[in-house]
Amino acid sequence: MASEDAVQPESIQIEPAPETFGMGDTLVASSSEAVSIKGNRNKHGKGAAKKIQQMAVSPMRDESKQIVALATANAKRTRRPRNGYGDVRGHPKKAGGGGKGTWGKITDVVDGKAAADSKDPNYDSGAEEEFVISETRPEVTDEEVASIILPIFKEYCTHGNSEDVVDAFEEFNFIQVGADIICKIVEYALEHKSYVRELASILLSDLYGQCIAVRDYPKAFDILLENLDDLMLDTPDAPIALGNFIARSIADDCIAPAFLQNKKGGTAALDECLKHADCLLTMPHGMARLDSVWGPVLGGLRPVKTLEKDMELIIREFVSSNQMDECGRCLKQLNVPHFHYEFVYLAVRLVLEGDQPKVHDSIASCLKYLVDQDFITVAQLERGFHRIFDQVQDINLDVPFVYPVLSSFMARCRNMGVISQEICDAAPSKTRQRFISDSEGDTRVVEQVSV
Repeated sequence: MASEDAVQPESIQIEPAPETFGMGDTLVASSSEAVSIKGNRNKHGKGAAKKIQQMAVSPMRDESKQIVALATANAKRTRRPRNGYGDVRGHPKKAGGGGKGTWGKITDVVDGKAAADSKDPNYDSGAEEEFVISETRPEVTDEEVASIILPIFKEYCTHGNSEDVVDAFEEFNFIQVGADIICKIVEYALEHKSYVRELASILLSDLYGQCIAVRDYPKAFDILLENLDDLMLDTPDAPIALGNFIARSIADDCIAPAFLQNKKGGTAALDECLKHADCLLTMPHGMARLDSVWGPVLGGLRPVKTLEKDMELIIREFVSSNQMDECGRCLKQLNVPHFHYEFVYLAVRLVLEGDQPKVHDSIASCLKYLVDQDFITVAQLERGFHRIFDQVQDINLDVPFVYPVLSSFMARCRNMGVISQEICDAAPSKTRQRFISDSEGDTRVVEQVSV
């Protein structure tokens, strides 16, 4: 019954023959329905086979069965991918890009990150982020400060060049021990004379903001003020000297003037130190005078013209006061023992230019005192006189009677035991030439007479 009620198809046309059935052929199932199988890549082979199978539900003749079987076989043999995601075997596409698991085109750029492991075959060191390699220096500890700083500072006291100290300090990392460096320098300077203290003040000013941080200066002087009583055991004048260091640092803009205002005295030594520093800062022209708070102590590091002026001032003060001990102290304070011959030269020249018997006696007595007390060596004394002998002709242009005055002064010094007979014999003397003329008009030198 069911087969009788089924709708019979009117006709089935087959074009072309089954042997030539292909992807572009047309199968006419009935007069009202046609199935088209085209070579479209977007249409799947399974869908075409399924539709043909649905057509075979109704009774068909043998020809239709052959067509359906042939279409099913062709659909299975198709080279189209059945999953819709390209070639699963990774065969290259027409454009040459390849599929899954392939390298892609030659000009393709991989946006993925490079392998981070250096042992990976795909590792590329050039793909890493740029970095800078810098030198790291270990920080200097508190125990190492003294062993590093003191040899450098002692060498600095011999040449006085602070730039060499800055270059030496740059080799170390003093970030955490800047205050300890200042304390060691000041403590060492307090145990020595004014020459070393002046060099220490100059060095602290040059190190400001370079090798030592700004915050370390007030911190260091706080430590020194706390240890002032201990410093007085080795340096009795530590309150005055430390007050000079504080005032000099304020004048050099190393610490703020408010540093003294925030301090309160506790002990007698601390009160004396703070009061002395405040007095130096508040006196008239205090900031300018603090440049020489340690006196003219730089010695050979000072210009020659400056040393000559200081020596000339010492000689004139002695002539007016006649205090030999003060003259010796001031000369020693200049700290130029290699330049003492200039002091002798200036003293003798003052005698030649003045030609006053009182000045002759004073200078001769002063030279004897300085030689006896070892302020001036005999070699420096003789060198000073020899320089006078070399310059006597130039001095004679300004002082016409310089030769008689020089002879008289040297005789006085010889009688007092200041110079030796060899120096007196080496003294120059002015000569006078006597001439005679003959009848023919020729002039001849007869003799030379010393005046």
